[in-house]
Amino acid sequence: MYALSVLARFDSRYRDLGVALVKQVHERFLTPGHGVIWKMREDLSGPYPGYGFGALDALDGYVSYRCLDEDELSREIEDMKYLVDRTMVDSVITQDLGIGMVLWMTHFFPEEAWAQIQRPRCLQTLDQMWNEEGFFCREPYSPKTKFAFTNYGVSLGLQAVGEMSERVERLNHFFHSCRSGDHYDRDAITHVMACSSHFPGLLI
Repeated sequence: MYALSVLARFDSRYRDLGVALVKQVHERFLTPGHGVIWKMREDLSGPYPGYGFGALDALDGYVSYRCLDEDELSREIEDMKYLVDRTMVDSVITQDLGIGMVLWMTHFFPEEAWAQIQRPRCLQTLDQMWNEEGFFCREPYSPKTKFAFTNYGVSLGLQAVGEMSERVERLNHFFHSCRSGDHYDRDAITHVMACSSHFPGLLI
């Protein structure tokens, strides 16, 4: 949806496609007043086995919908805003990729209360997660666990809010040669996120 909102800056037909997509899926993913399902079955008949509400999905939807069309999606935005207002004041994100995502989302609407609360909170947590070898650990309680693609997500968040530029440079350098020895070395997500970290372009 965010990609369609970016394309819509150049061709309005993509905004129409994005709005249509929201209208098709919103009510299937949303449990009103409670949350947004993280992963749904391909036919949207119900949650994917083993998955429930996502911690950040309401915020992700709120930002994506607003970037697409605040007028056409006003009702759907209100659904998401209710959940954001209810959860994001007290949420403490401790996972590296989640922190990166939240920081990235704060840069769209930095004046809003949830963004004002989450930005310093996330930056403080990240400061505790930095390893001087040149990476952010997965969680504060797991100081040696590291993933390239999630660090690249942190990098995007930090670049979006203009913080810790030296650490962004260092993690990009660290993971240029660091290999995990497992499937993440080959998985597309690692390489796509590496490109996004080095060349964020219209992500920020």
